[in-house]
Amino acid sequence: MNVLFVHNNFPAQFRNLAESLIDDPAYTVAAIGSQTAQALPGSRLQTYSFVAKPSVGTHPFARRFDIECRRAEHVLYAAIALKQSGFMADVIVVHCGWGESLPLRSVFPSARIVVYCEFYYRFDGLDVHFDPESPRFGTDGQILLHAKNASTLLALAEADLGISPTAWQRSTYPLELQSKIKVCHEGVDTKLIKPNAAASLQLPSGRILTKADRIVTYVARSLEPHRGFHIFMRALPQILSQNPEAQIVVIGDNGVSYGVDPGNGSTWKDAMLAELGDRLALDHVHFLGRVPYDVYQATLQISTVHVYLTYPFVLSWSLIEAMATGCCLVASNTAPVQEVLNDDSAILVPFLDHAALADAVGTVLANPQAFESLGTRARLEARTRYDKGILVRKMRRLLGMTIETPIVTD
Repeated sequence: MNVLFVHNNFPAQFRNLAESLIDDPAYTVAAIGSQTAQALPGSRLQTYSFVAKPSVGTHPFARRFDIECRRAEHVLYAAIALKQSGFMADVIVVHCGWGESLPLRSVFPSARIVVYCEFYYRFDGLDVHFDPESPRFGTDGQILLHAKNASTLLALAEADLGISPTAWQRSTYPLELQSKIKVCHEGVDTKLIKPNAAASLQLPSGRILTKADRIVTYVARSLEPHRGFHIFMRALPQILSQNPEAQIVVIGDNGVSYGVDPGNGSTWKDAMLAELGDRLALDHVHFLGRVPYDVYQATLQISTVHVYLTYPFVLSWSLIEAMATGCCLVASNTAPVQEVLNDDSAILVPFLDHAALADAVGTVLANPQAFESLGTRARLEARTRYDKGILVRKMRRLLGMTIETPIVTD
């Protein structure tokens, strides 16, 4: 059977499933991705080059869809090249967020198409207007946001099946489409991502941190309000005042992945440092930026308490990985988090309440041993519900690609 993955940044969410199929002689795997995609050994990658440039002449409501159509044209050429080489896709797994699914049915009319359903944009009840500090949308903004769903709706209309990583993310889609979408997280490697009492982290200053230190960790792709960076920063003066020996380790870049920047050419990091001023002991706060995976893993392994905050939005891999590492978690009580954590596996606090966050973190720092059971239960949840071996097996069953060899998670 020939399986085609389509994702501009392949392998991305498809890595675990793709690697499983590559290792199975019953399947031939190919992928289509942009210039940022990376090939997996044993598979073929057909790349296209595309830079998103909105057309000035396009109506503002349609600019995103215009870009998606231009990207789809490049995907079309890549798909035709694959077909002309002799690759006929039997199953296509595609992320529907960038217009890449648009040409696939025309090129491979008999293929079974499975779309990865990550998030459906809505004006109310999700991330938009969740935070009182976020920009307010007028009527034009509401229409613009609604129009962002255009290629997603077209993808689902053509698809044979949708896959969403969490039940909450599926719930963001229109009710009449949810029956077409099954829930299956892509999973994490809980054999690789695990506690390590001997882990250490060398800071840029040369200082080495270990589990013996009191360490507060925070991780996000980008340091921005969607992941509660501003709330986290506002909690730090109280945390450090009450726990002067604590070290704060922050991983994430200074860009914006989901929201908007604070304006004036600034970053959210700069904005928060300016807001907090001399109330924040910067010699105890270490911004590492984006780091190699082993550094990220060591950061989680030495953490005394890990903070995860999010708007009602896409759940981060980093939360599941922190759970698998056995971190003691203080997290926001927002809907995506409540699907994977409860009071037995984490301390949940209101997203907007930085004082409650500081109190919870301070409580753990004062007596870490008293909260070790939270990390133990969080890891158990990760192993039993989010291990990649279990979920790849589930995904393959949903796709009709069952495997006979049992997958054992130790």
